[in-house]
Amino acid sequence: MIELFYYPTPNGRKISILLEELELEYKLTRIDITKNEQFFDKFSKISPLNKIPLIIDNEEIVFESGAILIYLAKKKNFKFYPTQYEKYINEWLMVQVSFVGPMLGQLHFFHKFNKGKSEFAENRFLDLAKKIYEYLDRQLAKNKYLACNEYTIADIATFPWLCRHEWHDVGIKKYKNLSRWYEDISKRKAVIKGYDPENLGEKIPLIS
Repeated sequence: MIELFYYPTPNGRKISILLEELELEYKLTRIDITKNEQFFDKFSKISPLNKIPLIIDNEEIVFESGAILIYLAKKKNFKFYPTQYEKYINEWLMVQVSFVGPMLGQLHFFHKFNKGKSEFAENRFLDLAKKIYEYLDRQLAKNKYLACNEYTIADIATFPWLCRHEWHDVGIKKYKNLSRWYEDISKRKAVIKGYDPENLGEKIPLIS
């Protein structure tokens, strides 16, 4: 059985969503990052960067969310990672792990949790968030999903970050294609379950 070391962050949720989509049996182990449990010795021994998510599959350790998504998709015969679109999926997956996640994460830090402490940082990352929304919306005008017209791990990687759209103060509703994509994915049963794998009653935020 796969063991997922998890906390309900966008990076944690992208893995639980894919596990549900792939219908893979897994055990959830919560690592409470608000209590610095990622730095406890037991987790440090298996996580080189003291970060979640991480999986153990038959004693094989896989860390970093993008790498885990690829590993799991390949495990299930490239489901949600079709080889004919591999180049495009890799491109948009890298966009998420190198740009969407880090920049929105900084916006969360400065604009949501430390508001008023650095006007320069708040404005910088708010401007970048607006660009991210614009880029995604523009891409989704071309395809139904990010990499192609099929739902892939690139979408699964990106979606949980957009679930925090209420934090971003950008206004997702203004972006027609991005809103359509978000609402389509929000309705998937595996996404709903994977968003709240601990059954805590957490709901995917709606577009109001």
